[in-house]
Amino acid sequence: MRIIPAIDIIDGKCVRLTKGDYTTSKIYNENPLEVALEFEANGIQNIHLVDLDGAKSKQIINYNILEKIASQTSLSVDFGGGIKSDNDIRVAFESGANQVTGGSIAVNNPFTFINWINKYGADKIILGADCLNRKIATQGWLESTELDVIDFIKNYTLKGINNVICTDISKDGMLQGPSIQLYEEIITQSNVNLIASGGISTISDLRKLSNLGCEGAILGKAIYEGYISLKELRTLC
Repeated sequence: MRIIPAIDIIDGKCVRLTKGDYTTSKIYNENPLEVALEFEANGIQNIHLVDLDGAKSKQIINYNILEKIASQTSLSVDFGGGIKSDNDIRVAFESGANQVTGGSIAVNNPFTFINWINKYGADKIILGADCLNRKIATQGWLESTELDVIDFIKNYTLKGINNVICTDISKDGMLQGPSIQLYEEIITQSNVNLIASGGISTISDLRKLSNLGCEGAILGKAIYEGYISLKELRTLC
């Protein structure tokens, strides 16, 4: 299972939110490149870079941060947040993203999202399936829908999607464990490469997700708050 630390960006700084609430923003480092370099120095190979400003404003904002990290590290970067147009995704890939995650666009403009799958290939596009009470949320989790998360994922597997990031928003930033039952349902019912996100606080959590069959696991606050050390993660990378 791939270990994928998250770097979330607001105003060019590395931050973390709790349950996606922008009012809970906590700054961990004013230079995200420093954070990325530290991850790289400790054996990390993949990161999940999220443009929270972009997610809120509905267009890519912090592509310069992406460009710095992509050009000054060897990290494989999955980039998301504010990717809403053909120009946004072009800028993301030109700025060095290895993969792009689309969530809101997959809900609000499926025609465009499906075109991206066909144009760039299923290995380059990740479906963002973030949910609260099993219902898909969009626009940086500021808006809710009535779409069931498993139905949403299964529908996109029919369109060619292989890779999915699922965050249970109720778990995000809470450090109380991931949604094992939900992830088990997704894996057994959709057969996707599932990247789990939200609630991870221990190495034991990571082992549970690996045993479940998750392809990857995204974690953020557990690292920044010292619940899991980079030294511990080295044993898993």
